[in-house]
Amino acid sequence: MKFRHYLHRPPAITAAEAIRLVAEGALVVDVRREFEWNRVHIPGAVHMPLEVLPDRCVELPDDRLLIAFCTGGLRSAGAANLLVENGFDAVNMSRGLIEWRAAGGSLTDR
Repeated sequence: MKFRHYLHRPPAITAAEAIRLVAEGALVVDVRREFEWNRVHIPGAVHMPLEVLPDRCVELPDDRLLIAFCTGGLRSAGAANLLVENGFDAVNMSRGLIEWRAAGGSLTDR
């Protein structure tokens, strides 16, 4: 992924907003590495590590809001920018897993 994807601030939402949007049909795109995903993840999220996102983002639905997600919000900011540049309706969940847990979002290790 190019450095420029980290230079712009994508639209950002809080974890509380993300929880509401997921209930309304938005899709979480988890861009963390495999070992992070295996440790814990959001039920129903799509796992697409950041390093494969540029080539695989075409596999994502283009009729739903995509919420880019990572541990702290930095990788997902770049991912959200990349998704927007590729024509998707996408936002970054700022503070990622840290804020998701604090907001009471559900997690699974399976």
